Amino acid sequence: MILQPATRGADAELVNASWTDPEAFAELFDRYAGMLYRYVSKRLGPEPAEDLVGETFLVAFSRRRSYDLAYPDARPWLFGILTKLISRHHRKEAARYRALLRAPVDSAVESPADRVAAGVTAQAVRGELAGALASLPAKDRDVLLLIAWGDLTYEEVAQALGIPIGTVRSRLNRGRRKVRAALGDTNPMEEE
Repeated sequence: MILQPATRGADAELVNASWTDPEAFAELFDRYAGMLYRYVSKRLGPEPAEDLVGETFLVAFSRRRSYDLAYPDARPWLFGILTKLISRHHRKEAARYRALLRAPVDSAVESPADRVAAGVTAQAVRGELAGALASLPAKDRDVLLLIAWGDLTYEEVAQALGIPIGTVRSRLNRGRRKVRAALGDTNPMEEE
């Protein structure tokens, strides 16, 4: 999902408007709830995703006066809140990765070609990938998954987690290196 610059620039304005008109905040929910839901579903599964997304917006709404209006895009702020909520569910997340190690590959994919490609790739690396993700320190895993599944930039991850961009780079590098090693130093998406 690519956001247009005009839409991105309006987030800070919506937060500011919500100070006097609380219903203006609903537009942020409309814009980002689906994106946040997809991200948390990938991390924790669909069961807690709806609750965590709702809780994210409740926290954001209650803290909207502390939002730095210098940042026009609210995505990193919302992903930061969500990531902190996810950290409370870390044990469930780790259990999900352990369950993925034991679970058969889900065959629900869009087209026959996608089904074949996804099935081959998933079967080849699913257990190793789930194990590698589960073994990563939470801070490294958060950075890696915010970039891979949340589609955030390095700058947005730094903003979301309140860490320097250099820390984002080092955690991402460390996480990628460990995941790559767990997969036998290969990238299953590249042809040999």
